[in-house]
Amino acid sequence: MEAENANKLNSVILKTKQHFHILDGLRGVAALAVVVFHFMEWIYPDPIKNFIGHGFLAVDFFFCLSGFVIAYAYDNRIGKMGIYEFFKSRLIRLHPLVIAGSVLGLLGFLFDPFGGDSAIYSTGKIILLFVCSVFLIPFPVMEDRAFNLFGFNAPSWSLFWEYVANIFYAVILSKLSRRWLLLSTLVAAAALCFVSYRAGNLMGGWAGENFPEGGVRIAYSFLAGLFIYRTNWIIKNRLGFAGLAVLLSLAFVMPHFTWNWLAEGMVVLVYFPLIVSLGAGARLAAGWKKICVLSGKISYPLYMTHYAAIWVFGHYYTNNKPEGTGLVFIVITGTILLIGLAYLVMIIYDIPVRRYLTNKRQKK
Repeated sequence: MEAENANKLNSVILKTKQHFHILDGLRGVAALAVVVFHFMEWIYPDPIKNFIGHGFLAVDFFFCLSGFVIAYAYDNRIGKMGIYEFFKSRLIRLHPLVIAGSVLGLLGFLFDPFGGDSAIYSTGKIILLFVCSVFLIPFPVMEDRAFNLFGFNAPSWSLFWEYVANIFYAVILSKLSRRWLLLSTLVAAAALCFVSYRAGNLMGGWAGENFPEGGVRIAYSFLAGLFIYRTNWIIKNRLGFAGLAVLLSLAFVMPHFTWNWLAEGMVVLVYFPLIVSLGAGARLAAGWKKICVLSGKISYPLYMTHYAAIWVFGHYYTNNKPEGTGLVFIVITGTILLIGLAYLVMIIYDIPVRRYLTNKRQKK
């Protein structure tokens, strides 16, 4: 009888729902925008001159999408599976690539052929930086890397906040009524507006000096995603993946306005939740399904493995100052190669490791 109950619990824990394939595809579009943005940051440090100067807002889209997907996947079963099993599910899903990104970041730091300052760090500090990166412990001490929370893999800052949001979801948000969820979302929206106004943008959260801003960014967007799902704010439409991909991309390439803080605030407060709502309600043409599935699968590996190469590119660009078609070729080729690397990491490492951990968990 005990074994039967354990099997039932495992089936509840491991059961997965069907995917919103268009939302998966849009996640890939956002990940690609982040990669291109990070390349262009080196070429145009002034975001006003950068054609994808708002590409960092893709992270806010990830946060909103995460809130929606977490609510969809776990709202009706976290009570049965329990907080401990929920945390195990999230660790299996997220942490293998946190480790992979840390390893690649360390290798890039040590063996950058175009420069870097690895010699100024002691072996002990390098080991400590790596351990903190693997365990997502913020350690913003690398001055030559702008005091990133995670010097070896800068994008991990958003994963840190993703874990924080998951903890809050399991302990508090999964039990929150719609009324309290709405109130919390409005408070977070006010905080987001304040942060955007004070800084002039919503770029913060990745470094020691702007660490709290990451908490504000995920607080609103994650709560908004939860709210969309729980209120069933899903808009049926025929825009399809291509139409929504264009709409999402417009947020990343929009020009800088005089009131930039307000423009970025409105994108995060209104536009991204609208895109999630439309993406959940859009019809997917059969021809786009494979693209959306692959885009969704590769988005997280791409996001977590690309940044080591960005530092290498940055040092190469600083030393050599390539221009014109040569520079365009380097960025396009680099982006394609990073997509290929992400695919290899996904196939050779991420999927097998997650499958192994899931099978071990299922047998217990």
